[in-house]
Amino acid sequence: MQADIITNLSKMPFLADVEEDALAALAARAKTVKFPKKSMIIAEGDSTSSLYIVLSGKVRVFGSNEKDKEVTLLIQEASSYFGELALLSDEPRSAAVEALEKTTCAVISKADFIQWLKLHPDAAIALLGVLAEKIRFLTEKVKQMALSNVYERTIKILQDMADKEGDVYVIHNRPTQQELATMVGSSREMINKVMKELTKGGYISVDDKTLRIENTPPAAW
Repeated sequence: MQADIITNLSKMPFLADVEEDALAALAARAKTVKFPKKSMIIAEGDSTSSLYIVLSGKVRVFGSNEKDKEVTLLIQEASSYFGELALLSDEPRSAAVEALEKTTCAVISKADFIQWLKLHPDAAIALLGVLAEKIRFLTEKVKQMALSNVYERTIKILQDMADKEGDVYVIHNRPTQQELATMVGSSREMINKVMKELTKGGYISVDDKTLRIENTPPAAW
């Protein structure tokens, strides 16, 4: 398990250039925690401040309002991480995270991380760059929600999730229509309608967990 934590730490952008012995020292501070499917890992507004590295499983990062309307910000799988914004802030958690399936995380407390970071200041500078990039991503997400329609937001999310394989783009672990609806900020019924039209037009094909973008969908519907 220690080796898995080190491997996943090395894939994090702000730790990519850190030497292995330093990563091992950070990994030694991590605690491994298992979360059942549908369990809440972080609640929006929590005062917790740990960093979470996803070793296995899949999680959903989302926000909600007082009427319990939700919007999914990210779907994250193994080798990803979340909670880094809290490492350099004392503010409550700005989003919630739930396990979409059985998930195992390596958890590093803020106190342990800061103590380690003081010994490796180059990582701190890299972390600031990662946080700035996340702010830009969230700003773009807000703009999409405000300025794009459901079709345009759906296309953008599918394209962002897909990896290029030959002449097509593929999503190997595609989101469900309900998951996609919360990511887009729409109803499942509307997403179902958009997906049917994309399939009918030959723009996408779906096979079990895999979605293929066969042709570039039109910019507007």
